[in-house]
Formats: sequence, structure tokens, C-alpha cells
Amino acid sequence: MATGLAEQTRKLAHRTLESPIGPLLIAATPAGLVRIAFAGEGEDEEQVLAELAERIGPGTLNAPGALDAPATLELAARQLDEYFAGGRRIFDLPLDLQLARGFRLTVLEAMAKIPYGETVSYAALAAATGRPHAVRAVGTACATNPLPIVIPCHRVLRSDGSLGGYGGGLDAKRVLLALEAG
Repeated sequence: MATGLAEQTRKLAHRTLESPIGPLLIAATPAGLVRIAFAGEGEDEEQVLAELAERIGPGTLNAPGALDAPATLELAARQLDEYFAGGRRIFDLPLDLQLARGFRLTVLEAMAKIPYGETVSYAALAAATGRPHAVRAVGTACATNPLPIVIPCHRVLRSDGSLGGYGGGLDAKRVLLALEAG
């Protein structure tokens, strides 16, 4: 019985990382990085953790060394710091995409291919998925992206070149685009 409980509580690890766009909550499972949340901008940390517990399983950990996920958290934190310092253009992390399914997962996979420093429109991203008329669905996939920054939804703009929306706020989107512009 104790082993079952221990397995349940080892499904998720999390920590908060300070960044130039505010605090980021990062969470990982043994499979990889599962969630990045803008802890300072509209995403309540307790709510995010409750949602993760509901969708992934009960129990969260902060204790380093309790499972493989803290190693992923450390790697993610290091790579995010390198990105914000201008030294990283491509993330090399194990990702757990279990929070996205169906067309949203297809959009994330296409979005992950947008090169550093480049932008695409929602319409172009829809076309890249093979569903050129699914522009609104692409917008929804961007809005529900569980791994912003690593899967670069900030690189997706409206067809007229305006920013559109961003889960971390438009100021954060501007900062990320400026960082990548050099």
C-alpha cells in the first residue's frame, strides 16, 4: 500500500523560476517538462498545481532528488536562464505533451518548428498543420499551450503583423520577440 502512495506522489515535481518576464512555474513528470505557467501574470500557482494534480495525478513534490523530474526541472531552469541571457536558441529538453491532444497537439508540433527569431501568422501555422481554415483553432491551441517559450507561441502573430494575445501578457510577448530579434 505504501508503494502505491509513493508512486502517486512521484508523478509531478515543480519549482518557480525568476525570469525577465516575471516568475515562471515549471513542472515536470518523469517523462519530461509538462508545464510552464506565468506565475505572476494571471495564472495562479495554486490553481495551476491543482489542475496538474487533477489531470496528471495527485501529489506534487518540491524535494530535489525524489524522482527524475527534479533533474528535468534543473535542466529546464538552466536552459531558460540561457535563453533569457541570449545564449540559447534551441531547447534540448525531454517534453511531456500529455496535456495536449488531437489538433492542439498537431499545432504544438508545428509551432515547435518555428525558428528562433522568426514569426509566422496564425493562418500560416494553420496551413502548416494541413488545415488552412482552422485559424481560430490554432489560436486556441496557442492560448492553451502548456509549454510557452519552449514551444514558442510568442512567435505566432496576426496576419496583419500585430501581436494578437499571449498567456503571459503582451508585454512578455514583446520582450521575448525583442530578445530574439537581437
